[in-house]
Amino acid sequence: MKKNVVLFSTLTSFLLLFSCKEDKLVEVVEVPLPTKEEKITIGSPNDVKADPGSFEMTKLPFNYDGLAPDIRTLTLETHYSKHYLSYTNAFNKEIVSTEFENMPIEDILKKMPLTNLKLRQNAGGYYNHTLYFNILTPKEQTPKDTLAGSINKEFGSFNNLTNQFKAQSEKQFGSGWVWLVVDRYGKLQITTTDNQDNPLMKNALIPGTPIMGIDLWEHAYYLDYQNRKGSYIDAFYNHINWEKVNEYYVEALKKVKKV
Repeated sequence: MKKNVVLFSTLTSFLLLFSCKEDKLVEVVEVPLPTKEEKITIGSPNDVKADPGSFEMTKLPFNYDGLAPDIRTLTLETHYSKHYLSYTNAFNKEIVSTEFENMPIEDILKKMPLTNLKLRQNAGGYYNHTLYFNILTPKEQTPKDTLAGSINKEFGSFNNLTNQFKAQSEKQFGSGWVWLVVDRYGKLQITTTDNQDNPLMKNALIPGTPIMGIDLWEHAYYLDYQNRKGSYIDAFYNHINWEKVNEYYVEALKKVKKV
């Protein structure tokens, strides 16, 4: 099912491009002045499919307008059907006929050489975006069950976790991610990574299994919020699927044998 959205024609040039060169990773942001209005056709996330390969995109369980007005239709469509799709296709191409082709993504991230910038960027981009889209929901939730008890125990309250997570997200400079992870001791911690790195990689400041993460690359929010990153952080927090985060939490505890 396709929808028409009236937007400025030059908004298409807001699309953020990433390039993975041998020595440098670059994201280009163009912000021209608007010229004339035109209709942009928005499709369905069900129509988006990666090229054949070892890894597939996670299915978005709601339409592109499902998070509006907090995260608007064009932003979500661009993020999912262009950026996430591009990372998935590039990642699959990078691992063809390598030792990583049939390896679980978590093992690839832990074992791959960080000097291989193309693999590092695209493997991270695939994993990070898969987690991101898996933990979004149209309806506002709060933590329950096992996760809720651990948050209260380790952060004092859900409000304390929220304040710390949002503050760390505000402080993150440049493109990157802020994570809630389960560390090697089974403890919940907030940590950050640059670019498309994540806490499963060898260079992690706090190694651990991510159970929640916010994308702070400008492609995730610039069409909606421009330089008001804090407003995007608030909007993201309104749509966290805490039931899914709890599932990830229980799985992570099993890996460190804390349940």
